[in-house]
Amino acid sequence: MTGAALLAALAIPAVGQVSANAATTDLYVNNAAGAHCTNGGTGTQAAPFCTVQAAADVSLPGQTVHISRGDYPQKLKLTRSGTADAPITFVHTTVDRDDSDDRVSIGNPDAPTPENGLLVAGAQHIRVQNLSITGTLEPILFDHATDVSVTRANTWGGYEGTAAVRVSTGSSKVTIAGSQLGGSDGPGVLVDEGATGTVVSTNQVDTRIVALGSPGTVVVGNTVQSHCNDGITLAGASTDAVVENNVIDTGDTADYPTKPCKAGDSDTGLTISAAAAPTAKVDYNVISPTSGGPAYDWAGTTYKDRAAFTTATGQGTHDFVADPTMPYDGKSPQIAPWVDSADENAPGVIDLDAWGWPTLDDPVVPNTGTGSGFHDRGAMEFQNFGGVYTPAGPTRVLDTREGVGTGGVKAPVHTGSSVDLQLAGVAGLPATGVQAVTLNVTVAKPSSGGFLTVFPHGAQRPTASNLNWTPGTTIANLVTVPVVDGKVSFYAGGTAGAVDVIADLAGYYSAKGSVFTSAGPSRVLDTRDGTGTGGVKAPVAQGGAVDLQVAGVKGVPAQGVTAVTLNVTVTNPVGGGFLTVYPHGQERPTASNVNWTPGTTIANLVTVPVIDGKVSFYAGGPTGSVDVIADVAGYYSAKGYNTYRPVGPWRIMDTRSDQYEEGELIRKAGTVAPGATLTLSALPVPATSVVLNVTVTQPAAGGFLTAYPAGAQRPLASNINWTPGQTIPNQVVVPVGANGKVSFYNGSKGAVHLVIDVFGYQAL
Repeated sequence: MTGAALLAALAIPAVGQVSANAATTDLYVNNAAGAHCTNGGTGTQAAPFCTVQAAADVSLPGQTVHISRGDYPQKLKLTRSGTADAPITFVHTTVDRDDSDDRVSIGNPDAPTPENGLLVAGAQHIRVQNLSITGTLEPILFDHATDVSVTRANTWGGYEGTAAVRVSTGSSKVTIAGSQLGGSDGPGVLVDEGATGTVVSTNQVDTRIVALGSPGTVVVGNTVQSHCNDGITLAGASTDAVVENNVIDTGDTADYPTKPCKAGDSDTGLTISAAAAPTAKVDYNVISPTSGGPAYDWAGTTYKDRAAFTTATGQGTHDFVADPTMPYDGKSPQIAPWVDSADENAPGVIDLDAWGWPTLDDPVVPNTGTGSGFHDRGAMEFQNFGGVYTPAGPTRVLDTREGVGTGGVKAPVHTGSSVDLQLAGVAGLPATGVQAVTLNVTVAKPSSGGFLTVFPHGAQRPTASNLNWTPGTTIANLVTVPVVDGKVSFYAGGTAGAVDVIADLAGYYSAKGSVFTSAGPSRVLDTRDGTGTGGVKAPVAQGGAVDLQVAGVKGVPAQGVTAVTLNVTVTNPVGGGFLTVYPHGQERPTASNVNWTPGTTIANLVTVPVIDGKVSFYAGGPTGSVDVIADVAGYYSAKGYNTYRPVGPWRIMDTRSDQYEEGELIRKAGTVAPGATLTLSALPVPATSVVLNVTVTQPAAGGFLTAYPAGAQRPLASNINWTPGQTIPNQVVVPVGANGKVSFYNGSKGAVHLVIDVFGYQAL
């Protein structure tokens, strides 16, 4: 046999040749039907390996093994090494958090003899990402492994008493991060004596973390639920250890809320041995006291509270001994002690939490951590909050008559067509981070009847309208709409024709700004009876203005108010005109909030910045006068815990049609009778107030509508006014009352239909 033939028989490349898998940086594994997998090939996308082990057995430094979703019920043993500059990576790359089937499962839960799911045996420079790992022994075992990391893993299984993850003697620089670790009643992570430089970061751990004489161990940003076991233990000579940013609950977590443990249970939150204590660093942890056990055991001395521990040891200055599952001040979980308070400069801190969510700044919680200041402690980055408000303007951002916001094109919007408006980076808005905007939208010169829908750019146009009009009318409405890709869209519907659209920016929602608090609805201005005018009973003359004190009035604080939301109504107008509401003392903007013709009564919601505790109302038009009424709906300030969540819009009521909930008829089609009240659930989630677009249509007589919290006394206020046969909308901001419901009172002598769409809500 020739030398070349011998090399070929042994599958060894001749000099100057490389193996097939060495010619590529990517190997593929896919055992799905139709994938044409084979373990005898080279692991291409067209002919992938059937098992992960087959890819591991031929992997080389710098290669990435891409594993397609599915179950791979074989133990995975990694023995081949990468290099420091070219590690070997095993990854499931297409991870969809919302799809429970989009996962890669490694290991055999039915193995006849105990075995690990993933065994890293003597290998170096390995990266493993996004795998679910099952084992009948420890699901993950690092045996004399060096520079190996496992991130975004889930572990399951394990015999009674075995760990979910074990780092054996002789291993060094092993990292387990961003993972969910459980499966038995043994430790979630066990680091054997003699292992060095282990990093355990940002994991949801069930049950505990134990290091047995392991120098250089870093335990940072984990959430540990130990079920009446000790939470985190550094035993023996675990010198130079760092324990920071962890949330530790040693209580009985079988049911919510956490319950105390039984007498005699070993349920200390954090235990540091006498040998480890002199060189350990402990800080920024949250330890729950609900188990009844001590929070700390430091070199054999136990401490129940943080102050005593810090006084005795000099450690834990920024720790909390507090229940992390309950509101820190009894009001909202958003201000629990672990939110926006971590040491971002601690070793081992990562950018994403154990579920893959990014670090976010909760807008109603002070940033008390290091670095950015808003990294959360524990394995979960709190996400359940919305935006807060920044007043801006009013500033004109769209006017199809003048080419503003349309790239200079001066043309009305034709029925059936849309205008996309760029807002991010315009008129003082940030280029990024804008969640929603508040616009005063006006339509003018319509050639036919129709409606306008304002909706997030790129989203499917909803079955909702913000403005309705008849030919020749000019009408305005406040709109709060989510921003997508920095834009919002305006759609003109109805019969064939065209209409001009004008939009004035009132403000925007983002991660920084002011917090909304409901107030009222309460009347703060009525020129007919002298409310808010110092007793002067007189309409506002065209070209005249009224300055209204709002700070310190009707539940609005005297100090710290940045903006106020008012439902503004004009009535008894002599001549046509418009009303502009703007910050007191500021130059009056080129914007309008309400437009009218002689003799009409019309309302619009207005959110306006407050200067010196006041806002101003200017009546414009050729001649005449008008009465002005304003009802306060709420205010914005630095205090409070509500954040705004834009949604939908969702239609929650149309009295012209039968209404169903989960397939059950809850209301038959029919009008709201004169003097009657319609009460309905505003949202399927808890909320403090809700933003609605309410449209009145087919009214049999003139009248008004009042929206108010269900169960509360109906206030002296109105949200919409109409004449017989008129279709008219208005945005309504109303507190949510009993059982999450809102009531709508028909204050007319005729029946009326209501169409109600949800655009967002405020919640704690």
